[in-house]
Amino acid sequence: MEIKKLLFVTKFEDLCYDALNSLLILRKAALGHVVFLNVIERDKVAMKRGAGYLKEEEVKLKETANIRFIDWAENLFEMGMEVGAYIEVSTLIPEILKVIEKEAPDLIVIGRSHKGALEQLYSGSDVSELVRRTRIPILVFKHMAENKIVPEKLFERPILATNWSETGARMMEYIKGMKNVIGEIHIIHVVKDSALKSPDSHEVQKVRKKERKKLDALCDELEDLGIKARSHVYVGDPQKEIEKAAKEYQASMIILGSSDKAAILERWTGSISKNIADNSIFPCLIIPGQKEN
Repeated sequence: MEIKKLLFVTKFEDLCYDALNSLLILRKAALGHVVFLNVIERDKVAMKRGAGYLKEEEVKLKETANIRFIDWAENLFEMGMEVGAYIEVSTLIPEILKVIEKEAPDLIVIGRSHKGALEQLYSGSDVSELVRRTRIPILVFKHMAENKIVPEKLFERPILATNWSETGARMMEYIKGMKNVIGEIHIIHVVKDSALKSPDSHEVQKVRKKERKKLDALCDELEDLGIKARSHVYVGDPQKEIEKAAKEYQASMIILGSSDKAAILERWTGSISKNIADNSIFPCLIIPGQKEN
């Protein structure tokens, strides 16, 4: 699965040109077209002004965004890339979905959600909302520290977490499409404590060896394509163990799959991919599964 077109959703304070520049290594994975999207949310403009929505404020913000996009586009044109841009006064998720329908990107890049806990509870985070409503992979870009340090080599050492769902096959195809970009990948599977029912240490080791064998098979597939890959089995709470693995192996990002789930249930209980994407310090690439009928 090649990445030919990228949709870069920016509010500028989170994602600027330095973030975009760190993604241009994807040109080695066929990237040749970047589409910019800036959504000016009308209700937030009104709140800032304190006197209702003002037309002149809309014009000012749109022109400011246009100036930034022109500057970015000139850099990309010099590299021989195609560029498109959308600047809209609207609501974020509906506008992203409109651009997805028009442009059919292979990857969506957004910043972390700034919704509060209560707002996420009732409306969902931006990430979970996008995952529910599109099948396109989503990269939740994050700076590596409070001083906005951009990861220099975002794809150098990713961790891929698999739970053996059907989404896993799509994740592998996506990784294979980035064979010229990825330096080394660590593939992990987390065995829940409840799966280790036997007090017999031999039985526990059998479970570990079984999972390791499956992981090694995935690594072999990637090694055949020239991607250096290592496998690891962890035991415990999946969310905590994935974070632990990312820190232990100094991951450049976390790659996760996400399957369809009842929207109201996810808002109340969350999902591993959504929780990590919203809360982890690491950039997260979420690859949704095929749409369920």
